[in-house]
Amino acid sequence: MNDPKAFVLANTQLSPTPLLPEMKLHLASQVTPLWEATEATLEKEGLPPPYWAFAWVGGQAVARYLLDHPDSCRGLRVLDFAAGSGVSGVAAAMAGALSVEAAEIDAFAGAAIDLNAKANGVGVSVVLDDLVGCANRWDVVLAGDVCYERPMAERVFAWLLNLSAQGVRVILGDPGRNYLPKSGLREVARYDVPTTKDIEDKDMRTAVVYEVAV
Repeated sequence: MNDPKAFVLANTQLSPTPLLPEMKLHLASQVTPLWEATEATLEKEGLPPPYWAFAWVGGQAVARYLLDHPDSCRGLRVLDFAAGSGVSGVAAAMAGALSVEAAEIDAFAGAAIDLNAKANGVGVSVVLDDLVGCANRWDVVLAGDVCYERPMAERVFAWLLNLSAQGVRVILGDPGRNYLPKSGLREVARYDVPTTKDIEDKDMRTAVVYEVAV
């Protein structure tokens, strides 16, 4: 598995989502086979779970918000944190951001982000690093679906609050994950997002877009 881009291209198809008809993404055409194939080779080749192959609900909601409210990122430096497929970062670039960085720790996600940016005719810089605790260099930070595990949610949200205290606008999308904080959030929008029971527990999830506020 030496070529992440080739793997992404071989296991996805380019298509829009119902919530984002103006955007094309390389998404898994067959969810279960891809997940099983990845699990089968996990020990052998160190291949991480293919979170990058799905447009998760929280990220789609952030993307829709940015496309509906381009002034929220136009002309600004944007970070798409834990970017997955890069859906939020691509939307920021489409909405006119000055620059967009998409941070991931998975090289396959990095490949998917690069392919998705190119498919939509925009530029997104991929950063393969854990940026939690990193000194601020952005005007806007995007985070979609980062509250599904307690350790990650607590660690990431503390950093996001710190960024907010420094004057960064932090936009977080979440469909009611278990570890979404109970405070420090201000709702700015909500969307009903069509999904699939292959990756969620129902065919439609309501995702809320929040601004993180100290």
